Amino acid sequence: MTEGQISKPCPVIDSQVHAYERDHAGRPWAGTLHGPAEVSGDDMVAAMDSVGVDGALLVSPWSMYRFDGSYALEVHAKHPHRFGLIKPFDPRVESVAEEIAEWAGTPGVVGARIMIMDQLQPQATDPGLNRILAAGARHDLPINILAWGKLPLLADLAARHPDTQIVVDHLGLRQPFEPPVPKDSFADLESVIDLARFDNVAIKISGACTLSERGYPFDDIWEPLGRIFDAFGFDRCMWGTDWTRATAFVTYQQGVESFRLTDGLSQGERSALMGGTVEQIYRWSPFSAAQ
Repeated sequence: MTEGQISKPCPVIDSQVHAYERDHAGRPWAGTLHGPAEVSGDDMVAAMDSVGVDGALLVSPWSMYRFDGSYALEVHAKHPHRFGLIKPFDPRVESVAEEIAEWAGTPGVVGARIMIMDQLQPQATDPGLNRILAAGARHDLPINILAWGKLPLLADLAARHPDTQIVVDHLGLRQPFEPPVPKDSFADLESVIDLARFDNVAIKISGACTLSERGYPFDDIWEPLGRIFDAFGFDRCMWGTDWTRATAFVTYQQGVESFRLTDGLSQGERSALMGGTVEQIYRWSPFSAAQ
């Protein structure tokens, strides 16, 4: 830094939160997400303000809205400097590449998402998945992938699309929606670590507290998390709460403070994990969005 320059503070950015209205006829739920009956955009901002979180990546909840991102867009219109937007896309739709092109040009958008759910058994040659990933590279849009139990498929896709920024959702590990925490929560850890060999793959350390058997401050998750940090480096790891799916295990404050106050991270590591890497991967910051 040259003389006269002022160092900009690193924002605290939650890499995954959800907001949704109560179920109503105008925007009916397709299913449910564990959590309160409603968490509006205003509610989410209030929760962030209460613990000093500057911004968040607002992921339109597939459980309720499937591929409809309209509520997330409404929230962003009201709070444009607080949220970057991500929504899921349906790989079965032939026009999905065109849909992503339109989404990429929408104000506030920072990424797209693929849900590779248990009932789906796609191959790495699946045309829809490849259309989405190719569109991500074309429009410089990170593609977030939920692939619990399908990490070898994710590895094959990463190899096929080296120019696409891929982000592994929720540590790549199956996470519970309500207690008890499974005893084998980190059973797929070696497959997660294997993904670090792909330079185009980053990972969200989101929902990690839901894998703790001990509760706050979640001391039992730090050894496996440390292995992920070592494999990917903090320039490819992004903290997130996965609020509100995590409400049965942790308060929002606990989800923040367990990472902000731990002695297991240096200040530089904490800054990268809790905001700096999101800025780099998604090219978005609540500070720049507010200007």
